[in-house]
Amino acid sequence: MATSEKWADLATRMASGAVMAVVGLWAVWVGGVWFTALLAGLTGALIWELVRMLGGGPKRALTMALVGAASLVAAKLLPGGFGLPFLLLPAIAGIALLERNRTLYMMFAALIVIASFGLGVQRDDFGFVWMLWLALVVIATDVFGYFAGRAFGGPKFWPQVSPKKTWSGTVAGWVSAAVVSLFFLRIPGVGWEIIGIAVAISMAAQMGDIAESAMKRKMGVKDSSNLIPGHGGFFDRFDGMLGASVFLLLIEQVVDFPPALPVPA
Repeated sequence: MATSEKWADLATRMASGAVMAVVGLWAVWVGGVWFTALLAGLTGALIWELVRMLGGGPKRALTMALVGAASLVAAKLLPGGFGLPFLLLPAIAGIALLERNRTLYMMFAALIVIASFGLGVQRDDFGFVWMLWLALVVIATDVFGYFAGRAFGGPKFWPQVSPKKTWSGTVAGWVSAAVVSLFFLRIPGVGWEIIGIAVAISMAAQMGDIAESAMKRKMGVKDSSNLIPGHGGFFDRFDGMLGASVFLLLIEQVVDFPPALPVPA
């Protein structure tokens, strides 16, 4: 492949990424209803793409998108346990509305809504700085993995599922996540374990990416949609964030986050 062809989509990809970054950072900064609205819109778009990829018609895709967005808002606004059923409602509802690929739909629909809910929890509990950290870890994993894979090539990671991914790009993603976290060590009281957490988050993001690639390969589609120039669809852009958000939501139950410096004996 010629060099010009290898980097042909870079300008479009970067422009689209910049627009998404500005909108996302603004919503995370202001938080509250604006961030919830962004998460609801993203949830709806992801579920719409999911249903379309799995062979559902446009009316059913729109119906499930609206159910997903409304469920996310309900889970966010209702008190504690009353909101939890809404995290799984879109996944369960799809059984009745879809004629095929129900298992794939259930798994990914649950992942989408729980991950979106997790992002809201993380913004509420940890604020803008640590949401920025999460975003930078996922973005660095994707961007540096992309550049390293294109520049260095080498053995493929899983060619049957994602032919373009290489081990050089995969490892570059882990290293970039660790480097990003070095800057957050300047925050008073933050311990070195943040680096290990970041590498694990990077791996979770890559697993989300691989899971979506496997689904697309099974369904015979290249992109989840064509809504985002240079990136395909929202699922193609946020698959890594879905994996990262769910993983962080889980590990927060078993490790201190953000990790603190050890207390001297």
